[in-house]
Amino acid sequence: MAELFGTDGVRGIANEFLTADLAMKIGRAACETLKNNNEVLFVIGKDTRISGDMIENAFCAGIMSRGGNVIKLGVIPTPAVAVMTRCFNATAGVVISASHNPYEHNGIKFFNSEGLKLPDEVEEQIEKLIYGNIEYNKNKIGVEKHIKNADKTYSDFIVSCADAKFDDLKLVIDCSNGATVKSAKNIFKELMPKAIFIGNKPDGININKNCGSTDLKALKEAVIKNKAHGGLAFDGDGDRFLAVDEKGEVLDGDKIMYIIAKDLKQRNKLNNNCVAATVMSNLGFFKALEAIDIKSVQTKVGDRYVIESMIANNYVLGGEQSGHIIIKDYNSTGDGLLTAVRFLCAVKRSGKSIRQCNLEYENYPQVLINVSVSNDKKKQLNNDEIILKAVTDAENALAGSGRVLLRPSGTEALVRVMIDGKDYDEINTYANIIANVVKERLG
Repeated sequence: MAELFGTDGVRGIANEFLTADLAMKIGRAACETLKNNNEVLFVIGKDTRISGDMIENAFCAGIMSRGGNVIKLGVIPTPAVAVMTRCFNATAGVVISASHNPYEHNGIKFFNSEGLKLPDEVEEQIEKLIYGNIEYNKNKIGVEKHIKNADKTYSDFIVSCADAKFDDLKLVIDCSNGATVKSAKNIFKELMPKAIFIGNKPDGININKNCGSTDLKALKEAVIKNKAHGGLAFDGDGDRFLAVDEKGEVLDGDKIMYIIAKDLKQRNKLNNNCVAATVMSNLGFFKALEAIDIKSVQTKVGDRYVIESMIANNYVLGGEQSGHIIIKDYNSTGDGLLTAVRFLCAVKRSGKSIRQCNLEYENYPQVLINVSVSNDKKKQLNNDEIILKAVTDAENALAGSGRVLLRPSGTEALVRVMIDGKDYDEINTYANIIANVVKERLG
């Protein structure tokens, strides 16, 4: 994979790593790489970060300097960009966002003309041109166009994906002060008149701050305070979705996939009777699927790898424990609002409450420890014999009763140590042993 591009595009601290100059160069290189004999058209969306305008304008300047044209959608969820890219028959879709990261970070991620993540090899081609010499042509200058109602078009699409309304439900909806603020209101005010909204006052710096799918405390408190039936949480760019039940207990991406998969199977719509998930999904999730005769496959971490597996094997459902969930019959990428609507439809069809659905199976105890490791040193992880021995020792001690996963983050300067198994104390001990070894060797 390219050096600048991680598992989800280019990402870093705005105006430090991801400068306006770099954004312009990425735009220029992307236009040069993706151009063909036809008109080059990029569809651009962004989240609510204070740096969004700066990076968007610089990126678009790079595109237009190579003769490419731009359609700006404004603040809009990431999956909406995939939808609008297809609607406009664009060359590519681009999102200016750092997803669930704090406001200081920002990023640039791409969709191809079909609304799919770019392959690694295309990202590598873009990167080769970023610092190369590209000639300018005074006769090739692109233009930009602003679309005012793109958010409404996307919201109407999501509403059309619901085969039920939820007049009887009172749910709290946390928009993470991010890109879903307008869309979520449009969608759930139509489908669920009793909806209560929090995390819906973005100011440029409060995106993902003490709210959203990465910090569920405010949602849990609001659900209990308002005596709601549960709550829905999205991340800053709207490609993740998690839920809580009436008691404030969490339904992670695994639980949500299980509920949707079970519903699809009961209606004979789970193609190939299989769900694609990553190696980070809980062992209890895989056991629960097996118990209802649903198969599963495991991919590398990153929704792009889940999607690749889904396309290659014609699966209709896949995702990550973090809440990136792809329902391929409706959209080509992780879509938090779509998943929330289809989740609620599945719950309603079951005749159960969100709480009852949450209790259908128990996740195994799971320990995840993040160790700060520079991006340069992350490369040494799989070649360090002392670290590898610590992992092997843990695997031998667990003797098949648990899993050990050690992996570098694709978006942050971290190494993740994850162990799940039946005995919490045992897996916690070994997770901390491995984390300490990683810290000593690479920290």
